[in-house]
Amino acid sequence: MDQLIPSKFSPYRFFSAAEWGEFRAGQPLTLTGDEVRRLRSIGDPVDLEEVGRIYLAVSRLLSAHVESSQLLFGQRQRFLGAPDAVKTPFIIGIAGSVAVGKSTTARILKELLGRWPSSPRVALVTTDGFLFPNAVLKAEGRMQRKGFPESYDVAAILRFLSDIKAGLPRVEAPVYSHIVYDVIPGERIAIDRPDILIFEGLNVLQVQEMPRDGNAIPFVSDFFDFSIFIDADETDIRRWYLERFMKLRETAFRDTASFFHRYATVGDAEAIEVAEILWRDINARNLHENILPTRPRADLILRKGSDHLIEQVALRKL
Repeated sequence: MDQLIPSKFSPYRFFSAAEWGEFRAGQPLTLTGDEVRRLRSIGDPVDLEEVGRIYLAVSRLLSAHVESSQLLFGQRQRFLGAPDAVKTPFIIGIAGSVAVGKSTTARILKELLGRWPSSPRVALVTTDGFLFPNAVLKAEGRMQRKGFPESYDVAAILRFLSDIKAGLPRVEAPVYSHIVYDVIPGERIAIDRPDILIFEGLNVLQVQEMPRDGNAIPFVSDFFDFSIFIDADETDIRRWYLERFMKLRETAFRDTASFFHRYATVGDAEAIEVAEILWRDINARNLHENILPTRPRADLILRKGSDHLIEQVALRKL
């Protein structure tokens, strides 16, 4: 049985975009049209209307979860007799395919959450920086698997999230450059005890095979307080990927430092052929083998239509 089809057996409640928009409950927009255009990724048409229709209600829901988590934290500390313990950040995981709009969603939610009356400090980290360097992937014959679970330093991700949850100050994360398509050696960003951390990446809801001896194996998602999956039909995601690739040929790929600079000078037909191969051999395989199977683990699923805008919202029942 497909639990993502509305039925009495599904663990989700389903809402149309119009129904979901009602849950903003009069909350005023705190972003401007110019800010939304700055926050969205190339090829993503999200605008101020979409923010008010979908993302404002999402931020209201998340804010309620954050407040409830903080209340529960205080109650637990009093129960344990440790009222002065450091408050742990609320971590939100955002997953989904390449080109589906994860980055736009993460950036918009970061801005909206940070502008709630309580003025929480919100940080955003992507898993790109935790990829193994290209030199390592090439040496191990895994460049064609870049973006697959085995291409990430999962141990480093777990250490990072564990330190964040422990409330440690200035937890560092590596930095990735989409221009050179690699981790930048020696460059780090410091995350200093935010109220909320948004952790975005392809495979953040990935699990491993459970050990038969019952020993604990931590998953990245074990550190999440709430998780979101950005969903769409594969045919649409493929089209968005190809369109983005062609737009990047006119922008980022023209930088001579770009890893993909060679594709800025070839003809359109050859560029489309390259993009099709990259989609078929890497991104579609990763979607089917690793990303899509994690969708039912999300607390909230934002389903996009062919126009790249949210058409359905699925919220896990409590």
